[in-house]
Amino acid sequence: MMRTVEVLIVIIIITGAFMISSSFAVLPWPRQVSPINLRRLALTTMETLDTNHDLSRAGFDLSSQTWRDLQVALSASLPPNVLYNLTVYNVNSEASGTTLYAPLKSISNAADLGVTSDASSYLVASSNVTFDVTPEKIGERWGGGTLYILNCSDANGWWITGYTAQSLAEDVSRLLSSYFVKTITVQNTAQLGQILNGQALQGEIVQNAVIINTCGEAVPIPTAYCTTPYSNDSYAYYCYFLGQKVNQYNWTWASTVGYPFYYVSNTGSFPSDQNDWGIFGMTCVGAAGLNGFLRGINAEDYVKDDGWLTLGSPNPSSVMVQISSSAQDNANYYGIYPAQNQTATRALPSTVQSRYNLTATALVFDPADAGGKTWLAGATFVHRNSGGEIRGRLIPIGLTRSTDIRITALAVLSYYQPRLYRSEYSAYNTSRLMVLQLGLVGGV
Repeated sequence: MMRTVEVLIVIIIITGAFMISSSFAVLPWPRQVSPINLRRLALTTMETLDTNHDLSRAGFDLSSQTWRDLQVALSASLPPNVLYNLTVYNVNSEASGTTLYAPLKSISNAADLGVTSDASSYLVASSNVTFDVTPEKIGERWGGGTLYILNCSDANGWWITGYTAQSLAEDVSRLLSSYFVKTITVQNTAQLGQILNGQALQGEIVQNAVIINTCGEAVPIPTAYCTTPYSNDSYAYYCYFLGQKVNQYNWTWASTVGYPFYYVSNTGSFPSDQNDWGIFGMTCVGAAGLNGFLRGINAEDYVKDDGWLTLGSPNPSSVMVQISSSAQDNANYYGIYPAQNQTATRALPSTVQSRYNLTATALVFDPADAGGKTWLAGATFVHRNSGGEIRGRLIPIGLTRSTDIRITALAVLSYYQPRLYRSEYSAYNTSRLMVLQLGLVGGV
């Protein structure tokens, strides 16, 4: 009985102490416990109002009607319990001796913003201001600088699902032509035959050129090369010949998707030949095509390798790659943004480097391990001769179907690293500073 009384007394004491201490405790206002981030709300509101450059126009058009429309939009964008004051300032030259920021106009929905307020600033530019970026031309510093885009009307493509070689050629030109001294679209296989013979098409420099094949796994073949010895061994010798030319002219050859040199295509020479998938005008070379090309670029004697004798077992059915950190930096620099993750079942194994005197550099994707090997997609394989001199490059993108030409463009730019010369923003009276200050009204 005594212990029960003791327990009751303890409970009464604790309860009394809690009630007394609570009466003296100062609890925070609800708005302090869960406050509205007024600074973030102000910035978001201005960004929203400037989605279609409406805020920028209002910054340079101080007419009553423009600002009445702006006030309506501002009131509709903010909660009803938020007070605001929007002020536009002119940005003056520091050398003029005047105030750097001079207020021009202001609108508000209250005489004051209360005891709690915050603000954000937003710089807008006049509509007649342009910012130019001038890219450095590849080849200006070391010669060459020609971009050849294979857009052969008498050759078909494969593994370019959803695209045509012509549409891909247009995309390549749009993305890369500004970075080269001269861009030439090779319109047919006869023109390809000319440059293979070292003959310029439009007075360009053939040496040190970049050639981008938009036909995917197929490579165009001129009619003149559809004969012996180039036709030997199902045209594997033609691919060997291409490797020799890449070495001779120090070309960079880029294959946009799939397994390079797997087919040769000429609709006039192979009208009844197809690739077992209903695409006529092409003949399958198989793995011997890439093997022959690599022997050619490495200045070896020709030996047909029609299996996987050189590269090992066939590629695994699943190889996932992720864009590398350096390629991401280049993507931000050049403004080219491919998908971060890709399937690369036609990538090259890292073992080709030691076999053919190649060095993989400028990796667009991190190396991926699968099937007991390391696979490299989107890398630039640089070939060096016995004296250490660079003699040709191969960029096999190696991705699985559908062609994303942005990856090819990013691979080329990642290797050559042309600089961008951005125009300096030095004009005055062409920018205005918008400051939006927000406050709260209402109960606690």
